[in-house]
Amino acid sequence: MKDGGTQLKLFIEFEGEGRALFKPLRLNSTQEDNPNHFYFNYFERHYSEIASYHLDRLLGFHRAPPVAGRLVNLITDIRNKADDNLRDTFYISPAGNICLTGSCKYYCDTSHGLCGAPENLPASFSGFLPEDDGPGLRMTWRHPWRRSYSRTKLAPWEMDKGYCDLIKTIEPYDGGRRMLDIMDMAVFDYLSNNLDRHHYETFYEFGNESSPIHLDQGRSFNKATTDDETILTPISQCCLIRRATLKRLLDLANGPQSISQLLDSSLRNDLLYPLLSQPHLDAVDRRLHGILATLEKCLESYSTNPSRVIIQEDIKAFQPV
Repeated sequence: MKDGGTQLKLFIEFEGEGRALFKPLRLNSTQEDNPNHFYFNYFERHYSEIASYHLDRLLGFHRAPPVAGRLVNLITDIRNKADDNLRDTFYISPAGNICLTGSCKYYCDTSHGLCGAPENLPASFSGFLPEDDGPGLRMTWRHPWRRSYSRTKLAPWEMDKGYCDLIKTIEPYDGGRRMLDIMDMAVFDYLSNNLDRHHYETFYEFGNESSPIHLDQGRSFNKATTDDETILTPISQCCLIRRATLKRLLDLANGPQSISQLLDSSLRNDLLYPLLSQPHLDAVDRRLHGILATLEKCLESYSTNPSRVIIQEDIKAFQPV
């Protein structure tokens, strides 16, 4: 079992030393989180990890480790190969299904049991990145637009309209690619309605030239009817976008197929298809136009100097002004 975290995650070891992070089905894409719950109480969803991986590729970022859906047998694939601690959490439900609770901070009890039908359970398998002193060594960064994770307190960026100016004076956001990577991440998270971006990681070997790794999208695609504009705050406050990202967004908005059609077509390659309900796919189309509307406002604010908003990183690295 993976240590820490609010919900059950398992490390899966394959023959040949391969490893994956396992997240089981808890809710399907037609079930939305309770509107009275805070974002940090949302359930993690297996399909969110899978759909986010395909979205990352569709946007041309290629920063999310590979994720695939699989139908697992809880007895032969998990219980019979688990250690004693995990094996002891298995039980048979009153409905006759095989269930487990695992061990975690909040949702690992019989009232939140993970149950098969009767023993088969869909799950996501995320490619496991090595954690050693070689090329896999990573650095962890606190996201500058991290939420407060409090019921009563606001984050600094929610109280200070000039917050971006402060961030642009702090390394590694004071030059180079990192600030533009944060804008890319805002695009990615807004399209999937992910409010849970508290930290991110980069590869140590590449220093500040490493792009962030898009990890842990389990709380994305949680609500199809809600578009949380605060996810776009990095873009609306800084009025910055990478030229290549803007071009990709415009191509997706004006192409012969909508972004939702392309995403659904990509998801057809996963064994657990269908994964996203039609309302979730429609939401991606709607949110794409929301991003472009935010950028249009920025360009109106800098109408005499559009290069202040659209940064051609292939020509020069971003330098704050």
